[in-house]
Amino acid sequence: MTDQLTTPLQVTARLRTPVTEHDHIRGPLKAPVTIVEYGDFQCPFCALAHANLTEVLRQRADTVRHVYRHFPITNMHPYAERAAEVAEAAGRRGRFWEMHDWLYEHQDQLDPVHLTLGVEQLGLPVDEVEAEIGRHAHGDRIRHDFVGAIRSGVDATPTLFVNDIRHDGEFTPASLLTAVDAAA
Repeated sequence: MTDQLTTPLQVTARLRTPVTEHDHIRGPLKAPVTIVEYGDFQCPFCALAHANLTEVLRQRADTVRHVYRHFPITNMHPYAERAAEVAEAAGRRGRFWEMHDWLYEHQDQLDPVHLTLGVEQLGLPVDEVEAEIGRHAHGDRIRHDFVGAIRSGVDATPTLFVNDIRHDGEFTPASLLTAVDAAA
């Protein structure tokens, strides 16, 4: 027997949907390192990753850009898709990242009543946002992100890609900083 038969095949997942100007991007557009996150606003692990990514972006402000894409796991998180719709409605008004941060910082308040309060707190037009959510005006965008995630092998949240290679390590600041520095 050869080693080929006894050694498991190592497969590294790659990002299949390239970053474009239509993505939500935080950080320098020409940064040498891009972290693409597939997340779910109701996922508690995504909230932990959010805090750690915030720290990485603070420590490597000139090196990293962060791209957020939606992967709502609706069978486990009943408010995830509505939260994604709210984020997209805010994004339509140039406020995606503010709503993104609010959603993770108020993750225990993603029911419709509290989401409306979040929209008010950010000074967004509640009636317009509610109308957009009611007609699923941003559903195509969320589905596009979701399908791109599936094509890239995403099956859980959060899933991060560092320069198009899936990060299979921990989501601690130290682990993420190591991955960023290696990619830079």
